[in-house]
Formats: sequence, structure tokens, C-alpha cells
Amino acid sequence: MTVLTEKNLNDILEYLEKSISNLATDAFDNLEIEGGIQGVKSFLENQFDIRLENLLIAKKSSIHHLESGMKNKVIIKKQKIIESVSKKYDN
Repeated sequence: MTVLTEKNLNDILEYLEKSISNLATDAFDNLEIEGGIQGVKSFLENQFDIRLENLLIAKKSSIHHLESGMKNKVIIKKQKIIESVSKKYDN
């Protein structure tokens, strides 16, 4: 496994933000996911986790190999992204 730099993590999180925002647009517009808005939020959270792990694997790393500060950064960023995309569609 490779130690991930702060810059690499920031790049991954920036990419994920765009990716999840685009996915949210489609998901909320269609609302075909079971559970309505809460189901879409759950779907987006799962997609964030899956895509994050895939991007980390591509960098020869894993969420399990990040230091705690980086893990906290990922958690906070995930919450902000989900809150941000959800606010757009709560109205």
C-alpha cells in the first residue's frame, strides 16, 4: 500500500464532489429509488463510499490505510456534499 498525500486526497475529494453532485441531479430528478428523498440520500452516501474506495485503490491505497486526520476529512467532506446536494432538492 502507498501512503496518500494530502494533495492526492484533496484531488480525490474534489472529483467525488463533482461526481456525486452530478449523480444527485439525476437521482433527485428521477426519484426512482425506493425510499424517496431519504432513499436517494442513502444511495448517494453508498456511492460516495464505493467511488472513494475505488479511487483510493487506483492510487494503491485504501480507506483503512489513511491516517485518522485524513479519515476525518473524508467524513466531513462526505457530510457536506450530501447536505449540499440534499438542500437543493428539499425545497
